[in-house]
Amino acid sequence: MKKSFLSLLLFSAAFVSAADKKNVLLIAGKPSHGPGEHEHNAGIQLLASGLKQGAADLVNVDVSLNGEWPSDELIAKADTIVIYSDGGNGHPALPHLDQLTKKMAAGCGFVCLHYAVEPAYESAGWLSVDGKPVSPPPAGRSSKGKGALEFKDWLGGYFEAFYSVNPHWQADFKELPDHPVSRGVKPFGSSDEWYFNMRFRDNMDGVTPVLQAIAPPETMSRKDGAHEGNPDVRKMVLEDKKPAIVAWSVNRKDGGRGFGFCGGHYHAGWSIDSQRTLVLNAIVWTAKAEVPAAGIVTKFSEEELKANLDKKTPRKAPAPKKK
Repeated sequence: MKKSFLSLLLFSAAFVSAADKKNVLLIAGKPSHGPGEHEHNAGIQLLASGLKQGAADLVNVDVSLNGEWPSDELIAKADTIVIYSDGGNGHPALPHLDQLTKKMAAGCGFVCLHYAVEPAYESAGWLSVDGKPVSPPPAGRSSKGKGALEFKDWLGGYFEAFYSVNPHWQADFKELPDHPVSRGVKPFGSSDEWYFNMRFRDNMDGVTPVLQAIAPPETMSRKDGAHEGNPDVRKMVLEDKKPAIVAWSVNRKDGGRGFGFCGGHYHAGWSIDSQRTLVLNAIVWTAKAEVPAAGIVTKFSEEELKANLDKKTPRKAPAPKKK
């Protein structure tokens, strides 16, 4: 009798523990850019492996690759949704904003990595069901592009064309806030395409800057353009010398949590322990699981880090100009 009772207790504890685990849905965009860049499929699979390695008792993990939108069943059970993909007018979330709106209203987490922090460009980004451009955008939506209003709310901020910029630069993150996503994360530096000057929520409502660094003057070496530069960001960098926020968290009024991360252009960045831990922590935090005091600790061999890379043709060097 005692043995049966003990077995029942152990079974009940295991069942409760399994029931308490959160569901993480990781979505990878289609292959893009050259080898080692925008490796969405490899990056998502690496993060999935990291969660299984360091947070198996906290979360269940589902993965969708190659730009395939997950099934309604996977979306329905997700406690947080992570997207690592190209953005702009081809962002994989844009055709599914109504579905995501319902999920976020119910408190689902939302994480976007690198280019995925950028929804559509201005009004040209609005597409009807049959794929034809719509202008002006539907009532109640942002005129800055499809998804802008939603991303500003769900993520806390987003890349806005002709306001935000996407230079490649060495960012040194010397301090981190006291926040669950920072647990176990040490100051680090990385050369990446660190976007900055995001369009954040008004008055940074609910937003906590997580990674900040001073962008060097050479980030403003390009002419003004949709992604290159503008008067606002030039003043920020060259005159005010304000730190650039390249990762942030948000607590939403619907109870959901969001996390934006602007790095991730180079797959090699995932070999940096602190970068990997930060993003894994953020995924767990947005799913509303408890991030351990030491963070999500993982270890990968060089072979594991290079696994699942897309087969891409190396980019050709530009032909020399004739004198």
